[in-house]
Amino acid sequence: MSDDLAETAKWDPGFTSQIVNRVGPLIRRYFRAEVRGIDSIPDAGGALVVSNHSGGMFTPDVLVFAPAFYERFGFDRPVYTLAHDSVFIGPLGDLLRRAGVIEASRDNAAGALRDGGVVLVFPGGDYDAYRPSSTGNRIDFNGRKGYVRTAIESGVPIVPMVSIGGQETQIFLARGESIARRVGLNRARVEILPISVGLPFGLSVMFPPNLPLPSKIVTRVLDPIDVEAQFGEDPDVEAVDEHVRSVMQKALDDLARERRFPVLG
Repeated sequence: MSDDLAETAKWDPGFTSQIVNRVGPLIRRYFRAEVRGIDSIPDAGGALVVSNHSGGMFTPDVLVFAPAFYERFGFDRPVYTLAHDSVFIGPLGDLLRRAGVIEASRDNAAGALRDGGVVLVFPGGDYDAYRPSSTGNRIDFNGRKGYVRTAIESGVPIVPMVSIGGQETQIFLARGESIARRVGLNRARVEILPISVGLPFGLSVMFPPNLPLPSKIVTRVLDPIDVEAQFGEDPDVEAVDEHVRSVMQKALDDLARERRFPVLG
């Protein structure tokens, strides 16, 4: 069995169902979460769901999206979430893999997509999740375009998705990139040392992590993008990335215009 298959084979639908059914309702109530457009995800076959990432360390993005996905498609169809290898340290790693979280690599993503899986990717990663509150409604992948190559090589559509509200769960002041470089964290592949303000600890420089405020979160799944049909047999990666981000930015702007007050929604 290949490493790709071994990684995805750890998904446990029964275990995932328990998490979705127990934790999902709590997350939905706490954040008054709303997921729109779930029917935009193709009914069958692989698809790469590309989303902005919000909320810092306690990002609720996956726990908002996954219950809506499984309610629509059932537990016979997995959704795999790509995550940095640092989250798999210790016993938590086995639990995450059973819930469909796999290490973020193009090989893992391609393997899941070839098997007909739906893969959720946050190209901006922590850089995006810790964006300052002043730019909270901006799509910023930090120049990362690997997701486009993965979709092209796997022959699957890109399904853009945007979410608003997560960046209001506390006040994000700065990513702290220069601080991270000064203390040498970049040698450990850590590019940021974020500074935020929240409850109950007040000012936080990564630690201690503050608890998220119950900000209303709205997630919207957009229409799939057939890369080859729209950009030809040899698509330009930068052009595809620019298009995806522009579609997402417009949708995020639309959600922002609906929002009357921070946190309250």
